[in-house]
Amino acid sequence: MKALFLLSLSVAAVATTGLAFAQTAEAPAAGQRGATSSEDIIVTATRRSVRLQDVPISITAFTQAELTEKGAVGYEGLSEVPGVVLNRPSANFNNFTARGIATNGYNANLQSAVAIYIDELPISANGNSTILDPSLFDVERVEFLRGPQGTLFGSGSLAGALRILTKAPDPNEFSYSGVVDFGLTGSDSYRQRYNAMVNFPLVEDTLALRLVGFYRNEEGYLDNIGTGVHNSNTLKSAGVRGSLLANFTDRMSLRLTASHEDSQPEDSSLIDPRLGEERRVSDRPDRFTGLLQTLNATVTYDFDGADLTSSSTYALWDQEFIVDLAGTFGGAIAFALDAYAYDDIFVQESRLASDPGGVIDWVVGGFYYYKRRDVDFNYRSNPAFLALRRITGLSDEYYQRFGNYTVSHELAGFGELTYRIGDNFWLTGGMRYSSTDVQTTTEPGGYTSNYLTLAILGLSGPVTITPVASGTGAKAEEAGPSYKASASYRLAPSITTYATYSTGFRTPVVNGFAGRVSLVNPNDIVIPAGADSDNLRNYEAGLKGRWFDGDLTANLALYQIDWENIQVQANRTSDSVQFATNIGAARSRGFEFEIGASPIEGLDIRLNGAINDAKVTALTPSEAAISGAVVGARLASPRFQGALTVRYSWDVGADGEAFVGGTLSHVGSYPGMFPNVPGNPNARAPTYAFTESYENLNLSAGATFGPVMIIGYVENVTDDHSITYVHPEAFIASRFGTLRPRTIGIRLGYNL
Repeated sequence: MKALFLLSLSVAAVATTGLAFAQTAEAPAAGQRGATSSEDIIVTATRRSVRLQDVPISITAFTQAELTEKGAVGYEGLSEVPGVVLNRPSANFNNFTARGIATNGYNANLQSAVAIYIDELPISANGNSTILDPSLFDVERVEFLRGPQGTLFGSGSLAGALRILTKAPDPNEFSYSGVVDFGLTGSDSYRQRYNAMVNFPLVEDTLALRLVGFYRNEEGYLDNIGTGVHNSNTLKSAGVRGSLLANFTDRMSLRLTASHEDSQPEDSSLIDPRLGEERRVSDRPDRFTGLLQTLNATVTYDFDGADLTSSSTYALWDQEFIVDLAGTFGGAIAFALDAYAYDDIFVQESRLASDPGGVIDWVVGGFYYYKRRDVDFNYRSNPAFLALRRITGLSDEYYQRFGNYTVSHELAGFGELTYRIGDNFWLTGGMRYSSTDVQTTTEPGGYTSNYLTLAILGLSGPVTITPVASGTGAKAEEAGPSYKASASYRLAPSITTYATYSTGFRTPVVNGFAGRVSLVNPNDIVIPAGADSDNLRNYEAGLKGRWFDGDLTANLALYQIDWENIQVQANRTSDSVQFATNIGAARSRGFEFEIGASPIEGLDIRLNGAINDAKVTALTPSEAAISGAVVGARLASPRFQGALTVRYSWDVGADGEAFVGGTLSHVGSYPGMFPNVPGNPNARAPTYAFTESYENLNLSAGATFGPVMIIGYVENVTDDHSITYVHPEAFIASRFGTLRPRTIGIRLGYNL
């Protein structure tokens, strides 16, 4: 009944309005968006407020109006950024690839190649087992910076940085807004999304409070034949954010922000195509959950000629990583992991930035990052398997338990200076000097056993329990600079060209199982100590232009990236133990474009895309053996991807606007991993596979009348089920991600 009710609502919405307009009252007025909007967007990618047109970086920026119109509530709404691939096979299982800089879409145990910031908090530094899906409601702006951003955003920004900037309270106007979204995926999967904001000016010009909340209940669309659950991958997510702004004087302000986001998917969205469409298998639900709590205090002070910003953030990040590993042995042996991680994070950044517009613009600052991650590892069999094989001696189903904690630090000083030689030519130089260290301690009280040996050999009887040795591993330490240099030239008032050289890095990695020999096959790889920082150099030339009063715009970038001492993640074949190491070099070359046109009033056309060639260029025999890579192997990135968006709008009455629109995107096929077996370079990895090339079409139609909006939409119109993600590890049987099936819905909003 609810499916029929929802479908009738959606059809009625589209049929009666013939349109759909998904923007809140903060959106530009009719005729102001589209091709002309890039001229007016102000970004803070350089830690100063600068027009997007003048920044010598490839940036795609999204306003709240654009996100609302697209129905974007998380990372999936950013998937059309040129040169960027979102590896999101399941909720809270996120990793971005930019400009081809990825050996696979997972990067377990490694820092992401794209730094993700929520305001001043780098959440991607939390690792790649789980990364939260943050809410993108009531944001000031989302900026995606492509290319290394090591000078201003530090480690992890190897190939880019994603910045989610939330809105500050307004001390001069009471306002509130809300957006609800009801959708139907497939025939019986119901989607509910609720978002609300209220802004209270407490003292005019001086004090204000802003409260934001969201709740999502999105029924799954996969069947888990192992657990017998229909629509098993249901997602329930909720969060609140409160922000208090105090303007003590016309120079000094304080913003206090607290947030709580809890994301609870009930099962993974990874599938096994061998079982049929939209099916997966695991002995119990695979869960990648996350709870992020943050406290931030940001103080700003306006000196004569410069602004001081001091931001202090404390965060707690709790995660579950519960996964069936039985695919390691073809499902013949009960083998699973229940892991629980708890992060304690503190981030301090202070910077002083000059007022813009002078002959010399500059920013200088310091950065400190501390993280302690505690992890409880619990490897399990199951009671039925233990009884069937008559394996005894365990107090419960867990055959191995131990805990460790890892402490990491980053301390950095950074600066960037722009020197203007006349009105049309300027030079920018920047440097960051960072010192990083990481160290892991195994805690006492853990144990392991020979369960896997008994299970593999078909033996029964009691297991042998062995204590896991406690102790502190070696500390990995590295220090060094990152650089940026660029020259910009304004060919005409609306045409800017630039050439940029920049570098990036990731922190070193310590392997928790360093030195451990496989109990299943002692001749397999001995786990190495870890991985040093990798190094990346980016050479880029670009053009940003506007013609015909903004009716035609173009942002173009041509780049070459040299990537050396590459951090890679591999898995020992015999027992699937993960480890990190370094290998030779790779090169990525590409071209990115964003073109906008408004040929007639009300019609906006946007075309963006990227052409990329990324492959391994240097490798020693030992590096090939341990990683499974070969010279010439493609990196995990499509050779071509692009998107075409067409939108037509017109006025309705005195205060209304209507529109119809759609986006057709294309992503080419690419490999999900290196081709060979780690430790056996002459054998093709059984998990080696490519994603599928696919097209995705989304359509919408709607209108706004004053503060009210109504939208009807269809996502994945053709109900394409292409493989969009390949998990590189053999231990999970369901290791493929797909597009979400066709979803029909209605979105309603009110903004005052």
